Amino acid sequence: MTVSVFTSRVILDVLGVEDFGIYNIVGGFVAMFSLLSGTLTAASQRFMSYELGRAKSDISKVFSTSLSIHLMLAALIFILLESAGVWFLNYKMNIAPDRLVAANWVFQCSILTFCVNLISIPYNASIIAYEKMTIFAYISVFEAVAKLGIVYLLLLFNFDKLILYAFLTLLVAIVLRCVYGFYCKYKFRECRFYFIKDKELYREMLGFSGWNFIGSSANVLNSHGINILINIFFGVALNAARGIAEQINTTLNSFVLNFMMALNPQITKNFASGDYDNMNVLIIKGAKYSFFLFWLLSLPILLETDIVLKIWLVQVPEYTSILVRYALIYTMCQILSQTLYAAMLATGKIKEYQIIVGTLSLMAFPTAIYSFF
Repeated sequence: MTVSVFTSRVILDVLGVEDFGIYNIVGGFVAMFSLLSGTLTAASQRFMSYELGRAKSDISKVFSTSLSIHLMLAALIFILLESAGVWFLNYKMNIAPDRLVAANWVFQCSILTFCVNLISIPYNASIIAYEKMTIFAYISVFEAVAKLGIVYLLLLFNFDKLILYAFLTLLVAIVLRCVYGFYCKYKFRECRFYFIKDKELYREMLGFSGWNFIGSSANVLNSHGINILINIFFGVALNAARGIAEQINTTLNSFVLNFMMALNPQITKNFASGDYDNMNVLIIKGAKYSFFLFWLLSLPILLETDIVLKIWLVQVPEYTSILVRYALIYTMCQILSQTLYAAMLATGKIKEYQIIVGTLSLMAFPTAIYSFF
């Protein structure tokens, strides 16, 4: 969190409000396709944890099936982004003509980063299912050092800062994904890919992902979709303000996400083994601890947002303060239901939940369009 706070300050100062806003909106546009990958991420983690909780498990089959699906999805998204995505970037987004070349470089780096991360999802799901959390700690330390390296290089080289930042971010992402992949390959014998012809397993995983698609689409539209609307109606300056707000929110929420990362496999495994009493204890205590953890971290920022921003940033984009408060309050409300969501995924019965909650969440995007007009 300390490194993230420092690097965000320097990067905003080095890039400037306009370029920082361009990076946020272009990278966010690519991230919209996490609508598809997010559904499969939840499916991979759920099915692997569930298999480990069973008396007789075949996690290697689940891993290979999951990786096959992700490879096909990565190819599909790459084609869509390189065709429709490039057209939308150059003809529909509100970006100054003299920065379009840099924006296209950011776009290409973001596409490659996204595809690399997508293919790596089954490997990360394996680490979480086996609860080998130590590797996440070691990699996080390396990632923090790499971010500091990016800041140093931005200050050192007299090159287009936006292009250099996008390229270095891609390079770090590739290295991190390779480390995770090699770790899984040599640590878990089940993480060896082979072609699976089990149509029933493909159908089950894709069916699970299909219903989860509703909730994922709501999350993506509420974040990246509205970000694109902000760009179209108000320009990159407001994208920069929202980008800062999301960075603060994501940094604080990382504590809770890491806590939940260790908790979710236990909830799924307890359900698979029929230990419902222990599962209920984890659900209730997990919700309490995660909420109070986030509340303690965010309270000083909520009370003194303007002072914190002035101390932290050299340039504070307009409307950043109110967007920070809204982002933190929204996440605080969401955290209360995260363990319940994990339990719902563990059961595999997600149809009714996704229809009701996902449909209500989807209303934010059309409401934003109506409000902006």
